[in-house]
Amino acid sequence: MPAHDLALLTEAARAAGEVAMRFWRNAPKSWEKGDQGPVTEADLACNDLIRGMLTRARPSYGWLSEETPDSTARLEHDHVFIIDPIDGTRAFIAGESHFSHSLAVAQNGIVTAAVVFLPALDRLYTATRDGSALVDGAPIACQSAALADRPNILTSKVTLSPEHWHAAAPEFQRSFRASLAYRLCLVADGSFDGMITFRDSWEWDIAAGSLIAEKAGAKVTDRFGAPLRFNSKPAQSAGCLAMAPALHGEFAALIKA
Repeated sequence: MPAHDLALLTEAARAAGEVAMRFWRNAPKSWEKGDQGPVTEADLACNDLIRGMLTRARPSYGWLSEETPDSTARLEHDHVFIIDPIDGTRAFIAGESHFSHSLAVAQNGIVTAAVVFLPALDRLYTATRDGSALVDGAPIACQSAALADRPNILTSKVTLSPEHWHAAAPEFQRSFRASLAYRLCLVADGSFDGMITFRDSWEWDIAAGSLIAEKAGAKVTDRFGAPLRFNSKPAQSAGCLAMAPALHGEFAALIKA
């Protein structure tokens, strides 16, 4: 079943990419969703397309998406789609290429199939629970760095605030990408050594990327080192920490609980 779900997610992601690219760098209408950041007409169009494709094919699956009002009905399903139609909307609005479509299936809280597609780069990351992590069909693996190597970590400036660390923040190189899903994939393919976010993370931002990073050899947890679970009632995790197991242990020992 995960392989069949992966094929369906891939088809939907590529179709959404065609929709998104019609709006990209074409002044899409956008507005603010309260304190949740911006949304565009492209986000909604992709959401409608993805939802139609997936729920027609799997009517027994629940549904959780950033651009659909949430319903507790999803909690009654063993399988649930967890979708971010466009992750990195600010980058999309700015005409940058590092936005993604993040699509996952979770079964009883565990992600079993995952796709992250970057249409502007034509780059497709995939994974299944019983398979490998791939980019464009080729296997990928995370880097095995140590803190002494000053690893390159994808994170925001707020991560460096001393309130998050037992002592001063450890020394590392800091980089950034707008899409959380893409950050996890860049850890998976070895482009960066890890990613950290201390802010509560919406499940649709991290579900797909977390499985891809895990199957590439990374340890992926919340900020406190606890395993990630999905289709929770709040649909959030306490941040996200993803990197090779040894490096994860070094960082986890320095983070305030």
